[in-house]
Amino acid sequence: MGTAQASDVSNATQRSYVVRGEKTRSMELLLRGHCAGVGRTERHAAGATWYEERGVCMANETSSTSTPRVVRVGAEARDLIRAAQRAGLRVGLVPTMGALHDGHLSLVEAARRECRFTVATVFVNPTQFGPQEDFSRYPRTWDEDLAALGRVGVDLVFAPEVSEMYPPNCTTAIAPPRVAMPLEGQCRPGHFRGVATIVMKLFQLLPADAAYFGQKDYQQTLVVRHMVEDLNMPIAIEVRPTVRDPDGLALSSRNRYLSAAERQQALAIIRGLRHALELVRQGERNAIVLQNAIRATLIDASIRSIDYVAVVDPESLGNLELLAGPAMALVACRVGATRLIDNLRLE
Repeated sequence: MGTAQASDVSNATQRSYVVRGEKTRSMELLLRGHCAGVGRTERHAAGATWYEERGVCMANETSSTSTPRVVRVGAEARDLIRAAQRAGLRVGLVPTMGALHDGHLSLVEAARRECRFTVATVFVNPTQFGPQEDFSRYPRTWDEDLAALGRVGVDLVFAPEVSEMYPPNCTTAIAPPRVAMPLEGQCRPGHFRGVATIVMKLFQLLPADAAYFGQKDYQQTLVVRHMVEDLNMPIAIEVRPTVRDPDGLALSSRNRYLSAAERQQALAIIRGLRHALELVRQGERNAIVLQNAIRATLIDASIRSIDYVAVVDPESLGNLELLAGPAMALVACRVGATRLIDNLRLE
């Protein structure tokens, strides 16, 4: 809660977990249209005059450098999204915590390709940080974020205060699905409870047709997808490949914490993952052998604070002994004081 560079070729399969049913032919025709392409009578009937007067369609109707509309109140954002949908526009949502990089912007670009109205959120969610984690120092780069979102053509930015999302006496939270229990669930108790709760709140306030997430946070994508399926939520969850720097380091807002030497050290993560992939392609099927190969690569780079190295089932995250099909290799470790995660599909 991710284009400048192509993602891993081995990891580049796009996935679409569609929960919402297909729209009718007439609605699909409307979705292909622009705000300006919706007929005058239809726009008026759908309340789109109200919608256009508020400047909601700027990024789709003007240049990609337009400043997106910023809303900080949930009810107002919901009204704008509903108005866009009444005008026949498919709405895409990109939830972020800000400190944007090209991975986030690639999600926005995917949403803009597939939807006619794009919403991004900028909200550092306190409930997904543990007491010893970096909530207070998590990078907040509002001016840069807003400029970047304007360049890629976001229509609406929802940037609430904490009090908007968690008003006084707010005591309800979402119990995450079973897939939240291993890996990050063990290393960061309560993290996915906070993630599931804020995503549910965002989906309630911002009732988009599709939401876009990056594969770098692989376990998070499973948590969100399972929650949406389990609770019959009418939204498509779109997962896009990890975006990497040319040397392979997965883009992350926390990369800015790394010194030059630490950044070089961090490259051992993708080296280890790619080494495991090469072993699989050479015929290795023993999950422990693959995990040990990744771990050895990290240790050789003097990365010794390792939360986990896992080769698991890609759907359940259950442990594997022998690979009988695709698997996911996942790593979480600290380079200096910075905790980094990454993953790669093995097949």
